[in-house]
Amino acid sequence: MNNNKKTLRFLMVSLIAVSILCVCIFSFLAFYMNQRSGETINSVGKIYMSGMSQQISKHFETTMDLRLSQLEALVETNLPGSVNRDALTENLVYSARARGFEHLALCSADGGFETLYGSDLTVTDPEPFLSSLNAGEKKIAVGTDPAGNRVVLMGVPCAYPMSGGGTCAALVAALPVDYISDTLSLDDEDGMMYSHIIRQDGSFVIRNGEAYRDNYFDRIYAIYDELGGRDAGQHVQELQAAMDAGEDYSTVLVIGKERRHLLCTKLSYSEWYLVVVMPYGTLNEEIAHLSHQWSSMAIAGCVVVLAALLLIFFRYIQITKQQLAELEQARQDAVSANKAKSEFLSNMSHDIRTPMNAIVGMTAIATANIENQQQVQHCLKKIALSSKHLLNLINDVLDMSKIESGKMTLNIDQLSLREMMDGIVNIVQPQVHAKQQQFDIFIHDIVSENVCCDSVRLNQVVLNLLSNAVKFTPVEGRIHIALYQEPSPKGEDFIRTHLLVKDSGIGMSPEFQAKIFDSFSREDSRRVQRTEGTGLGMAITKFIVDAMGGTIQLHSEQGKGSEFHVTLDLEKSTVQEADMVLPNWNMLVVDDDRELCESTVASLKSIGLHAEWTLDGESAVRMAEERFLRHDGYHIILLDWKLPRMDGIETARELRRRLGENIPILLISAYDWGDIEAEAKSVGINGFISKPLFKSTLFYGLRPFVDTGETVPENLPQEHVADFSGRRILLAEDNELNWEIADELLTSLGLELDWAENGKICVEKFSAAAPGYYDAVLMDLRMPIMTGYEATQAIRALDRPDASLPIIAMTADAFSEDIQRCLDAGMNAHISKPIDLREVSRLLEKYLDQ
Repeated sequence: MNNNKKTLRFLMVSLIAVSILCVCIFSFLAFYMNQRSGETINSVGKIYMSGMSQQISKHFETTMDLRLSQLEALVETNLPGSVNRDALTENLVYSARARGFEHLALCSADGGFETLYGSDLTVTDPEPFLSSLNAGEKKIAVGTDPAGNRVVLMGVPCAYPMSGGGTCAALVAALPVDYISDTLSLDDEDGMMYSHIIRQDGSFVIRNGEAYRDNYFDRIYAIYDELGGRDAGQHVQELQAAMDAGEDYSTVLVIGKERRHLLCTKLSYSEWYLVVVMPYGTLNEEIAHLSHQWSSMAIAGCVVVLAALLLIFFRYIQITKQQLAELEQARQDAVSANKAKSEFLSNMSHDIRTPMNAIVGMTAIATANIENQQQVQHCLKKIALSSKHLLNLINDVLDMSKIESGKMTLNIDQLSLREMMDGIVNIVQPQVHAKQQQFDIFIHDIVSENVCCDSVRLNQVVLNLLSNAVKFTPVEGRIHIALYQEPSPKGEDFIRTHLLVKDSGIGMSPEFQAKIFDSFSREDSRRVQRTEGTGLGMAITKFIVDAMGGTIQLHSEQGKGSEFHVTLDLEKSTVQEADMVLPNWNMLVVDDDRELCESTVASLKSIGLHAEWTLDGESAVRMAEERFLRHDGYHIILLDWKLPRMDGIETARELRRRLGENIPILLISAYDWGDIEAEAKSVGINGFISKPLFKSTLFYGLRPFVDTGETVPENLPQEHVADFSGRRILLAEDNELNWEIADELLTSLGLELDWAENGKICVEKFSAAAPGYYDAVLMDLRMPIMTGYEATQAIRALDRPDASLPIIAMTADAFSEDIQRCLDAGMNAHISKPIDLREVSRLLEKYLDQ
């Protein structure tokens, strides 16, 4: 409170002191400005004259530069000998007319003109004009046409053939003298000055309307009474001496009581001089009027300033109070933010140390049991899982950093929803299996399996939602993911795609639901203290969905689970889908999800099959046996693994017992086939189709039974393994440890690798190798001497038949803008570190087989 009183007292004293100071300053300024008005006129005149003279001279030089450049362009675009003389003349005339020249002629070295169009021209002062042209210089001069009209001649050196034989020295074009006068505004009646252009002998090139004599020197002798204490002859001599020396000349001339300022300066490309004359009378009147206004304004200004100071004083009090309140709020926000980030760092410290502890601990165990292969494999598996989790944590933090700095962008490409969902199922299966959760996938009404979007970011959205569902759903809980489409309001080129992720987990409080999409947000630590995460996943998910123009909705209740609903309008892909038609077989679909059965039957119908469905194993056995006995049995049976009462294995065993071995039975499930492969074979199951059951998934899963002509494939599907034996790869990598890892992993695929320690060495090795020696280049981006971007551009610029070989970025720069920059630099694809061997194999197989 005392500080506030001191501040108020200080402001009052300051206000009075500033008011007195304002009165004194304004009074002094009014008196001083009136005294200085007379002295100011000369300095203002000199400054104004100098500026205007420079402006006119510069404008003249720019104008002449432009016109001479246009004339030079005629010569450069119509080179002698490029066409015959008639065509050359026609081109010159056409181009000159298009640029507004009224005359065009060829000028010989002795001054003879051969007119191409317009009137015959005569140079008024030919000697300097011809001398400059013969010396290879651009030049302008004054000439006349047969009617005696003066024109401005512009000449540039050239060597065109003349009709009488020989070669010209220059191409000369002409414009009316009024062109310069109009361009430079020399006859501006509203201006404060007037101008002339004269030659060194005083004769006029362009004169102001009031100059009626033919020579400017005669004008000086005739009209000026006083020349700054010098007579007219002395002034003319000084002016001519300045012209001879190429210097500017400035003086004050007097006619009666009127004073005029004269300035003379040389003009470029010519033997001309610009004379600018400014009468002081108008300026004197303006300054006197301004001085009177200043005196009046000083008084008014003093009153206004004093009133403003009072207003500012009271407003300052209000603003100070408001700022104090805002500062207090900002202090509280800063405390909250600091607390949130401290909690985040605390969580991150725990979450990072957890996988790090596993990595360090398992490494120690593996080292201690190096002879026990099974134990080492177990440790390596744990290390790989922990490393992947640690990488996810780091990626979340980096993604959030990109979002907050506004640098995250989308990279649009083509995406197969089927491939995306298959990949996601493969990723989450181990987590679901570990917690013995019930995992259901349901799709329906899929109109366009191929869409255009940022596949990496969409994959990230789905994985974030599913990962949270798995983490916050207890053991033996249920997770349900659904995907369906409907027409988009954006038009026929788009399809509205809905993604729902529902779980039976711990749910969220209404308070937390309001801030779940904020950075660093996690539910209270007591409920999730054993669940690892950065608290950034939902903020990143929300940003990506917003960037894609979609929406994300949340419905949750504590103790009953959560449901996320993502809606996106995705552009349909231009990829032509293959025709999917199978024989008109009878099929049976068995699954405990009614919606999945109906959707699958509709998909089977669209590819030519007739299908029936049932919800349990007992009904499936009864329906299959009834049709079998009528000799109208099913051609294929699709059987879910997890069924109520009698599961898929038991149902298959019973079907084989009653129907025999001739009807193919395929197992459908979202779970890992490896867990039941042996048991499934033992009961007579012929194959496996992974959920979700897209139309293409069903088609490609059932097609082998048509293509091979066999009713029962002998072997179950095996994972494709690429063989790159004999393929040689150049790997650019500046880190030796990374090279060792890449060498060990990639040679296992049969590849032969050469190492380049930086981009420069990479280019040198590629250049030194025979064409076709290397099949592809794996390129790191951040390298000394020459980066991966520079090395790629250098390789692409080489004149070699194999300069277009596949170049794939293999780098830790993994954001979408990094991917786009790689493509812009000429690379074919991008792989992010740590190295995913399957992705490397897939890309190499794709590009090496092209």
